[in-house]
Formats: sequence, C-alpha cells, structure tokens
Amino acid sequence: MDIDLPYILFWAVLGSGAIIVGHKCWVRLQPVLGSTSSAYERQEGSATVPAVVEFAQSFFPVLLLVFVLRGFVAEPYQIPSESMLPTLKVGDFILVNKYAYGLRFPVLGGKFMDVDDPARGDIMVFVPPHDPRYFIKRVIGLPGDRVRYANKTLFVNGRRLNHEFVREFTDPRLRIKVKEYIEESDGRHYPIYKSAGYEPAQEWTIGPGQYLMIGDNRDRSADSRTWGLASAENIVGKAVAIWANKPPGWQWPSFERNRWLSEATN
Repeated sequence: MDIDLPYILFWAVLGSGAIIVGHKCWVRLQPVLGSTSSAYERQEGSATVPAVVEFAQSFFPVLLLVFVLRGFVAEPYQIPSESMLPTLKVGDFILVNKYAYGLRFPVLGGKFMDVDDPARGDIMVFVPPHDPRYFIKRVIGLPGDRVRYANKTLFVNGRRLNHEFVREFTDPRLRIKVKEYIEESDGRHYPIYKSAGYEPAQEWTIGPGQYLMIGDNRDRSADSRTWGLASAENIVGKAVAIWANKPPGWQWPSFERNRWLSEATN
C-alpha cells in the first residue's frame, strides 16, 4: 500500500494548528462565559493544559517545517524499478528539487511562481496520466518538438540522437544480451541500455505543456511510449542527486553511489 505522505503532513499540520487555535480561543472565552478569574488563571497555566494540546504545541512547528521543506524545497524519493538503469538503480534514494521548475502549492497543486522549464536530458519526477504515483524518467521531447522513435533510435525534429556503443553484456536474471550506449542530446551525455527485439515505430507532436518521458533502460521501461505524454501540471520536480542506496531486503543502506546527477549527464 502506498502512503501519501504529503497529504498526511498537510492534515497533521492543519489538525495540530486547529487544536492550538481552538484551545486559545476557548481559554480567552472563559471570562465571557462566566468562569471565575481563578479558574481562568488556572487554565492559562501550563500544568492544566490538556495533553492533546501539549502534543499539538510540541509537534506543530516540526510538522510545519517538514511540510514546507517537502512542499517547496526538496523531497526524497526511492527508485522502485529498473526503468532508469544504468543511471539509477533499484533502491537508490534521490533528492528531488521541488522549485527547479517553479513553485507549486503542496497537495492542492497549481503553480504560483515560474522558475525554469524542464530541459531535454533532465531526469524528472512527475505524476503520469494513468497512475497517481510518482514516476521518474528522462525528458526527451519538449513542447513544440516532433519526435520519432524507430528501430530503437530517437529522432528529435528530424535529427537523430547520436549514441556511442560502450559494451555488451548478458543480463544474469533475464539471460538476454544487453548493449550499453552513451546517448547525446542537446550537448548532454547519459548512458542507456538497449536489447534485441522488435518494437513498432512511434511518432509524437509535443503540444504546449506536454513532455515526452522515456526511461534510460529502453526495453524495460513503461513510459510515454505506453501511456502517452506527461503534463506540466503534474510535474513534481527535478532529480538532482543520489544520497543513499538501500537494496531490497534486510540490508543496510550504503553511500557508495552518492553523487550529483549532473555528473552523469553533462
């Protein structure tokens, strides 16, 4: 079961804030409602503050700080699949820059401040049109582009994206041959995987506020080739760094893969 932490934080902040404000209003209304001055003074003392109010007063600043940081600054995200191999591995914890593409209202959605637009080659976290969960793919097509995918090769506005062969190896789990290339797009270089097999050609004309998102592991990625274009309204942020890796199972996290993602794409 997926836990929607932003919603939980939102309601936790709202609930604890409401408890604090409600208690203050109730205490201030005691003289108006006819309480004695001594009773009113006792309510003002910290010893008589209800436990639920004490908890709300203690946790509200922390919850608010975490909510603001996750909503407007940065958010952690763990890679769940092999769709971005070899750049990102299963279990990688990445840092998502939430303001790189503009500030948006947490939970409610909607951008209220422009900062920058996604660039070709960026690794972007977003919500796809068919699933409410976060996805992470590479930006290939920008608004106004015409992109064609044929013979497992990308053509952007009539120009073939260059890719240089690096090596061939056998996937030990799937027992298939995989070739690694370095693909170049708008001066940015990043590794991709391809394997043998037929895939029908596709072509897209990218409209305003739309993006073509494709995984680096080209034959093991469910992306825009399957479910269509991503919307600018559903952008979460830009992946900027790997800060830890926790393989599946009972294993300790490691920090050997820590790096800025720009190191792999420039």
